[in-house]
Amino acid sequence: MRAVVLRSHGGPECLVIEEVADPVPGPEEVLIDVRTTALNRADLLQVMGLYPDPRVVDIEVPGMEFSGVVASVGSRVRLWKPGDEVMAIEGGGGYAERIAVHERQLMAVPASVGVADAAAIPEVYLTAWDALVVQSGLTSGRWALVHAGASGVGTAAIQICKAIGARIAVTCSAGKAQACRDLGADVVIDYGSQDFVEEVNAATGGIGADVILDVIGGDYVDRNLRCVANQGTIIQVGLMGGGATSVNLGMLLGKRAHLIGTGLRVRPLEQKVALVQRFNREMLPLFDSGDLKPIIDSRFPLDQIQDAHRYMASNANTGKILIDVR
Repeated sequence: MRAVVLRSHGGPECLVIEEVADPVPGPEEVLIDVRTTALNRADLLQVMGLYPDPRVVDIEVPGMEFSGVVASVGSRVRLWKPGDEVMAIEGGGGYAERIAVHERQLMAVPASVGVADAAAIPEVYLTAWDALVVQSGLTSGRWALVHAGASGVGTAAIQICKAIGARIAVTCSAGKAQACRDLGADVVIDYGSQDFVEEVNAATGGIGADVILDVIGGDYVDRNLRCVANQGTIIQVGLMGGGATSVNLGMLLGKRAHLIGTGLRVRPLEQKVALVQRFNREMLPLFDSGDLKPIIDSRFPLDQIQDAHRYMASNANTGKILIDVR
C-alpha cells in the first residue's frame, strides 16, 4: 500500500510517500481501506519531532483520524463486516491506504455526511465534546469560552455548545469572525483588537466562563484565570502559544478553579474505547438530525500532503483540511 512515511523530522519536506507492507489485523481488529484522512496540529508537531506516535511501530506514519470501508475483520470481530463505512481516531497511521484498528474504536459513518467527508469528524468532535462536556461538565445555560474558534476543534465546539443549549464565546482572527457567528457563536472576539478577558466578563455579567477550552497555552493561561467563573474549569488541549508560562496560583486558589491538561492520543485503548462508545450513543445521532455538521475548509490529494501541511501551518483554514487517500 501507499503511505506517507517519516524517515526524518523537520518541515513538510520530510513527508514522503512510499510503498509499505499492508498492516495485519489482530483477532479483534478491523482492516480498513482508507478513503480520507485529515490534518491536525499534532501532525505538524509530529513532523517536527515534537509529538511522537505513542504506539510502538516499525515505520512512522502520521495521521490520527480517517474514514473508509471495512476490507476484512479479525476472527473475534462481531461489530463490523466487509463493506461497512466507518471512521475512527488512532494514535497514528492514518496517512495510508490501509489501517488496522480495534473494532470498538470504530464509528459508523453518518448517512448525512458520507464516507468521503467523515474523516472531518473523529478527532475534533471527540476532543471538543470530551473536553467541554465529559471532563468539564458543561450543560445547558452555562458559558464556554473556546480559543481558536475557527479551527477544527473550535468549529466543532461551537456546534456542540449550541446542540446542548450552552452559550459560547470564541476568539479568532477578524477574517474568520463571520464564519464563527454563522455557526452560532454567541460572542465572537477578535484577538487582534479585543481583550478576551474584558469581553467574556462583560458578556457574562462579571461571572466569567464556566468552561474555557484552550488550545493556545502560553500567556493565555493566566488571562484565562481572570475570566473563568468561580469553581469553573480551564481545560488545556493544545500549546500553540507555548508550554512555559507564569500563572497566578493565588487566583486559581481564590476562584477554586480547575486547571486540567488533556489529550486523546496518549490514552490507553480502554479509555479511548469508553469515550468512543459514549460518543456513539450521545452525539453521533446529532449528525443525521442536522444539529452537527463537519466544517471542511479544503481538501488535497495524498500526493500533495506537503502542501497541505504548509497550508495548515499558515493558519488560513476555517474548519478541517482533508486528504483524499483514494
